[in-house]
Amino acid sequence: MNVDLGTVREQLARTPGVLDALLRGLPEAWAGLDEGPGTWSPRGVVAHLSHADRTNWLPRARVLLASGETAVFPPFDRAGHQAAEAAQSLDELLDDFAAVRAESLRALDALNPGPAELARRGTHPEFGPVTLGQLLATWAAHDLDHVLQITRTLGGGYREAVGPWQAYLRIMRPT
Repeated sequence: MNVDLGTVREQLARTPGVLDALLRGLPEAWAGLDEGPGTWSPRGVVAHLSHADRTNWLPRARVLLASGETAVFPPFDRAGHQAAEAAQSLDELLDDFAAVRAESLRALDALNPGPAELARRGTHPEFGPVTLGQLLATWAAHDLDHVLQITRTLGGGYREAVGPWQAYLRIMRPT
């Protein structure tokens, strides 16, 4: 399936608003919920999304467009968001994410990849050859994956309160 850059861009543009509507003003007890050891809270996810926009998606797209398969993408530190998460409130993290995403979209627009660029291949350090279209589609899917993670984490905060209705709520089931 070919990547529709317009759809990818629209999805990327929506994420900050979706997270803002879902999380702004959330009490710290809820903002800090997680699903157990090694998982991220909503605060951590928002910080991670900003970090990924700064250090992952567009830097890799630029390497791919400049070097094709001859250069391996720079590594991505998935936990590189932790300093920002510790230093900022959830609302500050949401503001930062909105600003970083707006800049990312301007940069993506400036790249203005057409069909030939979307089909161009680069080298992922783990997966090997990937196309720019796959990278951009993954960026949008990555956002959606983390929206799911946040809603699942928040839903889990009601696990005991809903009592027997847990049986009917998919959000309460272990992943």
